[in-house]
Amino acid sequence: MPFHVQPLRSLDLPELAPYRTMRRQLEQRQEGIFVAEGEKVVRRLLQSNLTVASVLLPDKWFRELEPLLRARTDDMSVFVAEKELLETLTGFSMYQGLLAVGRVPPALDLDEVLDRSARPWLLAAVDGLSSAENLGAVVRNCAAFNVHALITDQTSASAFLRRAVRSSMGAVFELPILESKSLAARLGELRDRGVRCIAAHPRPGSCALPESDLRGDCCIIFGSEGSGISSEVLQRCDETAAIPMPPNVDSLNVGSAAAVFLYEANRQRGVKRER
Repeated sequence: MPFHVQPLRSLDLPELAPYRTMRRQLEQRQEGIFVAEGEKVVRRLLQSNLTVASVLLPDKWFRELEPLLRARTDDMSVFVAEKELLETLTGFSMYQGLLAVGRVPPALDLDEVLDRSARPWLLAAVDGLSSAENLGAVVRNCAAFNVHALITDQTSASAFLRRAVRSSMGAVFELPILESKSLAARLGELRDRGVRCIAAHPRPGSCALPESDLRGDCCIIFGSEGSGISSEVLQRCDETAAIPMPPNVDSLNVGSAAAVFLYEANRQRGVKRER
């Protein structure tokens, strides 16, 4: 059996530490682990190629997910307990009571990601996006609209924070995440490879989105709702583009803006959606 079932009677096991410290997400990120929360997200983690360290769930969900657990090759622990006991462990109410701890995948190399991706390349990047929920929404939209990789840097939240993982609905398990020290420097590398960098930025003089050519290799950069895209990153972009909107609306939530931009890129490329 590739996993070890352990009925929970004590909450003091050292292996349960990641669940007890769920609110200290930065500490978990430094340890190279993340927490998946909820039935769909845990199910998608078990279906992914990422390493799973442990799963924590009520007996009814263990029976439901047992085929997926048996299909894994990880040496993982499966802790089974009633939802009320699990909520005592985590310190907050859980709708379904399913949690899992996964290991953050190794850092990816830009050239490796591009070389294995079909052209034209479609990349996305975020600048100063500190909200984990908003970052998760961008990740989900990237996965939905055929983005080859999402680029982040130290000004943005980690895509593997618990709230980002939950907001992405597990899409982060499949989307390549390229973490960089400097987004501006990374954009310089992309431009050296002939990738056009387009800032989603509604400043005067920006090109209307339908008039922006997104058919070739390109990277679309999204900023925070408060301060937008930094001047340093804007200087590395080839153009700025904006979603046409009435004058009484100055911007959209970054998740909504990402969906509009990436849909337009797919439309221009003639991508047909599966029915």
